[in-house]
Amino acid sequence: MDFRLLGPVSAFSGDVPVPIGPPKRRAVLALLVLAEGASVGAERIIEALWDTRPPTHARTIVYGHVSALRGLLHADPAACVATEGGGYALHAAPEAVDVWRFRELVRRATAGSPGEEAAVLLREALGLWRGRVLGGIGDTPLMAAAAERLVEEQLAALEHFAGALHACGRGAEALAPLQSALERHPLRESLVAAAVRSLHDADRQADAIDLYHRTQRLLAQELGVDPGAALSQAYLAILRSRPVVGRQPKRDASARVPTLSPAPAPAPSSPQAPPHRPTAPVPADAPPPLSLLPRAPAGFVGRADDLARLSEAAQSGTPALCVVTGPAGVGKTSLAVHWAYTYAGDFPDGILYADLHGLEPDGTGPQPEGVLHDFLQALGTPEERLPADARAAEHLYRSLLTGRRVLVLLDNARDSAQVRPLLPGTPGSTVLVTSRNRLEGLAATDCARLLPLERLATPDGVRVLRTVIGEARVAADPVAAAQLSALCDGLPLALRLAAARLAARPRLSLRAMADDLVDEHRRLSLLSNEDLGVEATLRLSVQQLPPAGALLFRQLALHVGSELDSGAAAALSGLPPAEARAALDELAAAHLVEEWTGDRYLMHDLTRLYARSAVARADTAGLHRLLVHYLSAAQAAAAAAEPGSQPCCTLPPGVTPPAAPPVFAGRADAMAWYVTERANLTSAVVAAADAGHPELAWRIAVQLWPLVVRQVHDGWEPALERALAAATALDDPDAESRLCSLLGWVLTENGQHTAALEHLCRAPDLAVRAGDPRGQVIALINWAAALEHVGDLSGAGTRREMAARMAHALDHPHTESLSLYHLAAHCLTVGRPDEALAHCRQGLALAPDEQSDERRALLLDTCGKALQALGRDSEARRCFSEAAALTGPPPPVEGAATGQGSVPLGGGGTPGGNLRVVAG
Repeated sequence: MDFRLLGPVSAFSGDVPVPIGPPKRRAVLALLVLAEGASVGAERIIEALWDTRPPTHARTIVYGHVSALRGLLHADPAACVATEGGGYALHAAPEAVDVWRFRELVRRATAGSPGEEAAVLLREALGLWRGRVLGGIGDTPLMAAAAERLVEEQLAALEHFAGALHACGRGAEALAPLQSALERHPLRESLVAAAVRSLHDADRQADAIDLYHRTQRLLAQELGVDPGAALSQAYLAILRSRPVVGRQPKRDASARVPTLSPAPAPAPSSPQAPPHRPTAPVPADAPPPLSLLPRAPAGFVGRADDLARLSEAAQSGTPALCVVTGPAGVGKTSLAVHWAYTYAGDFPDGILYADLHGLEPDGTGPQPEGVLHDFLQALGTPEERLPADARAAEHLYRSLLTGRRVLVLLDNARDSAQVRPLLPGTPGSTVLVTSRNRLEGLAATDCARLLPLERLATPDGVRVLRTVIGEARVAADPVAAAQLSALCDGLPLALRLAAARLAARPRLSLRAMADDLVDEHRRLSLLSNEDLGVEATLRLSVQQLPPAGALLFRQLALHVGSELDSGAAAALSGLPPAEARAALDELAAAHLVEEWTGDRYLMHDLTRLYARSAVARADTAGLHRLLVHYLSAAQAAAAAAEPGSQPCCTLPPGVTPPAAPPVFAGRADAMAWYVTERANLTSAVVAAADAGHPELAWRIAVQLWPLVVRQVHDGWEPALERALAAATALDDPDAESRLCSLLGWVLTENGQHTAALEHLCRAPDLAVRAGDPRGQVIALINWAAALEHVGDLSGAGTRREMAARMAHALDHPHTESLSLYHLAAHCLTVGRPDEALAHCRQGLALAPDEQSDERRALLLDTCGKALQALGRDSEARRCFSEAAALTGPPPPVEGAATGQGSVPLGGGGTPGGNLRVVAG
């Protein structure tokens, strides 16, 4: 498996992308990769994901993401996430990680003198970059700082690359990447110096001198300083008309690259420009081309990749049709208008623009007929000749555009039907549409290119702040500036509103503003001003939703997490599953949720806060249905993950099960569901307790046991403690017994033995009160395990023997074989291998056809150890071989111990050992 961070954070198996999950999980993967095999502690991960205000159960969420990554890497024997030194470390082949490969190539290239070999290595290293570094992981100050460090490494490598080419006399080859980098870092003197040398190599001394002087003025205006030594030396070398130090005299003078000083409109050969079409010479006294564009967006920053994609799309189609889509406030109109101004020179016959007001309620915005009349008049049609018939107006409009090169910009389109009458009919023109909806109909019928616009990266978000409040205030607290960008979800609208608030309050620090926005109850109100606001733009999007989508969005105020699938959507809304899925698609089309993979959707923070601000309008029965949905799904997952085990609980009396509970194909399918829903399930425990549903809270918690036993070190304590409090409040001894046993076992495995014994010593008596003899057996086994950890082998043995006698009396082979396994393990511990062997053989003889392969493997493994202790090595090897044949290689379970023959043992919390201890 390959891991890529030098662009969007992603993983690939061969050429096939591997779905990682939501941004925070990608951020965890990025942190582990950047640590280069070193251990990263949970606190460090929490700081990276949430900065100063993590949620109450941040550690639990982190453990869930780590567990999901472990599941992702399960199929790759060369990669794993190991628990080391109280943290987590990613181990992978060096060539499988682009960051590691990049650094190694740069190290090799810079170890010697600059020249051809170094240039080859650095070209390969720079070729690993695929866009915005650490993309798709969310923006916190710590992650933004990590991205900035990587960008610094890229810039340094680019400067070394330019130096290596310059040493070979081929500096002109570095001009294209230098030009791109200078647009983003115009004040980086070492980069400018490299560009000056490269321009000199290309026989463009005048351009090199001009670049130096422009940088000199910029440094004086922005920083009040003069150029440093490196830039000054490169400039003086040009003036003296002799090679800069280190340059070889021979060079390729045929290289020609675009100027580093962009013109108002790009040259026709620019890769971002639409294809040039010959036109007749324009007389010197001709009037300027027609343009209906609104004024250019002030302070437009970033979006280089999006502008390039838009330019590429504008070269396709007959005519070209591009649709820029994205959520409210992401900057669709600004991008489109900025692009139109940039490339206005490629449309000599003019630019038509119309705001279609697609978000006006009840379709009260402009109709296509009215827009057509406006366009026809702009194209020179007298008012008295405007066709009254809509179809005739379309025909006239298309005939007037025939043979012309016009850009048609249709802003804020509601749907495809609003756009189609305004499309040209022949090649030559380009149509650019913006919409909050995906307008998939235009892609289907008119070959439109759909260009989804993502939120700004943290550095670009900070640049937005800088354009409004100035460099000095941002430089005074860059960490707070990065946090503001993250709290605004990378939305330019939210960022400009935050910046406007700062600009109007010169004494308000960026840190104080960021601290204000951390308060989720105030964030939306702070991101608004007299006539504009994030809340208002989201409200317009919601008002356009069809009834089912509007119902679901209203109910999302009750959701316990930020991700959901169609099953959770059906529970929240009360809609049938098929209609709930359609409603989710409606929300995704309006960019109110984001579709991740298949049946998985994500709601970003500002949208989630807006939904919760209207929680009073939600039907609270939806939360109860959601909790029942998660409980029923967890029951089905537990049954599929551990067939034959006793169910932990049933639905509470009077509760109706969901109409279509999930169906799991087997253990792997069920465990994958557990991992995916981990955060929602633990949040559901808390939500159930908070909402006055303790009977659901404890049941959801105990149904997590198949995942708990496989990932025992993953921070389950907060959710289990909350569930135990709910059970105690109910005075339900069965619930208390199960939770005391499960929580006590988790605490034991995590080294909190005193706290574990406080719970475990209560569990057997509670099981007796509940009339649950099997639960009493399980409680005794867990209590014995804790006693062994604190050195009380006598007490442990007494309880294991008692558990075995009670299990035998129950005439329940499953429970009895479990108790015999643990009694045999204890006998081995205290040096009684003959008794251990007898107990194992007795366990193996109990209903062998009904035992799981894992249970039989554990018993066989313990048999083998007992036989080894008795000196019967050949018999021991047969046992180990049989055990290995049943289980195969052990799963990568945290804390697992392995015996001879690589069979997982129960003492470390692996499947088949303590797996059923906690559930019975």
